[in-house]
Amino acid sequence: MGGGLTGTPTPPQGPGPAAAVVGPAPYPAAFFDRPVLAVAPDLLGATVRHGPVAVRITEVEAYGGLDDPASHAFRGPTPRAAVMFGPPGRAYVYLSYGIHWCLNIVCGPVGEGTAVLLRAGEVIAGREAVQACWPKLAARDLARGPGRLGRVLGVVASLTATPVTGGGPLVVHPSPLAGELGDGRGPADAVPGAAGKRIERGPRVGITAATGRPWRFWLVGEPSVSAARPRHRRR
Repeated sequence: MGGGLTGTPTPPQGPGPAAAVVGPAPYPAAFFDRPVLAVAPDLLGATVRHGPVAVRITEVEAYGGLDDPASHAFRGPTPRAAVMFGPPGRAYVYLSYGIHWCLNIVCGPVGEGTAVLLRAGEVIAGREAVQACWPKLAARDLARGPGRLGRVLGVVASLTATPVTGGGPLVVHPSPLAGELGDGRGPADAVPGAAGKRIERGPRVGITAATGRPWRFWLVGEPSVSAARPRHRRR
C-alpha cells in the first residue's frame, strides 16, 4: 500500500461553515459491503470530507486480504491490519514511510480484510485554507497522491476504525456536494460523481508484490490523478 509527499502545516479540522453544506446523504455501510473490485471504481467521483475540507476522489487502489501479498491484511488480522477485517464502511489509516498518513476505506464482508486506498483527489471545499498551508502547490497537486490527500484532510491515527457512513468525523458522500465546485449551482443540487466520465485501470504503484494486478482505478483526464511510477518502492 503506497505513500505520498510530506509537509509540516495542517489545514483546519473539525466542524466549520463548509461542513453545513446540504447535499446527498453519505454512502450507507451496505455500499461498502461488496467485493473490493466493485467498490473501488464506484468511489471515483465521490466526496470524502473531514470538517471544513472536502476532496473529490479521482484515483483509488484496491487491496485484497489473505490472497493479496501487497495488502497489509496478507498476514491476517495483525494489530495494525485488524480493522481491515471489518466491519465495512470504516476508515483504515496507516503511516507510510514514517511520515504521511494514508486513508483507506474498509469494504467487503466481515473477515475478508479488503480495503480501498484513496490515492488522489481534487480539493473542492476548504481550498483557501489548504492553499494557504501549501502556497507553492498548484490546485491540482494539493491532494495528488495518497500522502497529500491524507494531509489536506487532516488524517491522523485516531481516525482509524471510525465510520465514514455518517456520525463520525470522516464522511464519504456519493457525489460532490453542490455549491463546492464554484459553478453557480444551488447548495441542494447533486452533482454526478463519475457519471459520463471514462474510468481506466492499471497496475498498482509503490508496491513490491502482486505488481501486475490491474487494481488501480482513475478518472481519465483529471489533472489531480497522480503520475504512475513503475519503479518498486518499499511499503
